[in-house]
Amino acid sequence: MVDKETRERIIALIHQEVVPAIGCTEPMCVALCTAKATEKLGKRPEHITALLSANILKNAMGVGIPGTGMTGLPIAIALGTLIGKSEYQLEVLKDLTPEALEEGKRFLSENRIDIQLKKGITEKLYVEIIVEADGKSETTVIAGSHTHFVESGERRVESGEFATAPETIVVACPPLNLRLVYDFATTTPLDEIRFMEETRTYNMNAAREALKGNYGHNLGKTIDRPLSKGIFGNSIFCHIIARTASACDARMGGAMIPVMSNSGSGNQGICATNPVCVYAKENENTEEELIRALTLSHLTAIYIKQSLGTLSALCGCVVASIGSSVGITYLMGGDYNRICASVKNMVANLTGMICDGAKPSCSLKITSGVSTAVLSALLSMEGKCVSSQEGIVDDSVDRSISNLTAIGANGMGPTDEMVLNIMTSKGC
Repeated sequence: MVDKETRERIIALIHQEVVPAIGCTEPMCVALCTAKATEKLGKRPEHITALLSANILKNAMGVGIPGTGMTGLPIAIALGTLIGKSEYQLEVLKDLTPEALEEGKRFLSENRIDIQLKKGITEKLYVEIIVEADGKSETTVIAGSHTHFVESGERRVESGEFATAPETIVVACPPLNLRLVYDFATTTPLDEIRFMEETRTYNMNAAREALKGNYGHNLGKTIDRPLSKGIFGNSIFCHIIARTASACDARMGGAMIPVMSNSGSGNQGICATNPVCVYAKENENTEEELIRALTLSHLTAIYIKQSLGTLSALCGCVVASIGSSVGITYLMGGDYNRICASVKNMVANLTGMICDGAKPSCSLKITSGVSTAVLSALLSMEGKCVSSQEGIVDDSVDRSISNLTAIGANGMGPTDEMVLNIMTSKGC
């Protein structure tokens, strides 16, 4: 069993990284920063300047803003300054009303918002909001993670490092590896990790919400329809894909419903949760097995993101799908060696999937990730594992993960630049 001090630190880390969020976390992060700047100014701004890193800009351009029927950053910024409360964190816009939305649209029509790419920074997650009114201005910065405020005077832009603001608590966690993740998830007293059931409540509710409307590309609904059942069958596999895609449809399509995020991403939270929950229900696993599988899934994703970074050129569904694959493997009765095999099978398949921003079609990528997660788990339970003679897979599961994150964090940098250039150059 993992010692008590280490368990407490890992639990604190999970609480920091697995949190509720309404809407896509990138525009919500910008809205949060805007709300904070407005609170510091003490009045409605006459003008707002948003200076954003390329990855924030990429991830916020095409996604629906909950409760608005609109997409992109301008309405998120307008509502952040008008009704946002920084104390709500990534649920910053949860007080939205129809009247507030109309006020936000009027604010937009007055051309008070200027959105620019921030030059000369290496930090991938960077938001700087400057609000001005009556000759007075205030600047607020979020960097490093979606709710991490930093003091303007403490920024070290040259190195891309940022000092922690007094209000921010960063959890000091021991270096994770897959063995520690597995031991923690499978041996920690159940009452200490029972809170992980909240991820099921939030993210399966989002899947149900999708059935009430037409969100995004309706991928989850499409998979549930008779024609699709004739192709996929009425199987556990079909249900896993449908429930996961549905939650993503609702979230990316602007449904006003919170999801439990993972490492700053709601889609990653969905992808690490719903496949595990659906499999556990249909396989008739126990409540304890489900809680441990959810813990294993989410903590695996957190572990991988530690070296990949909060935002990267690699699609986050690759990371979260690895988490769901190990969770499903555990529910199938797999031991640590089987779980290692699942991870290696995932690394051999999905590495290199690009992130081209948050948008309704993210549900397609999530479906690809979850499909591979189930396949990888099945292969591992059959004793099949991609060997170190193949591609970037190593004998060590942790080195295999390191190879994956090195490609995503370092090797795909030029790809990230090209993707952003394509996205910002399109006629639309």
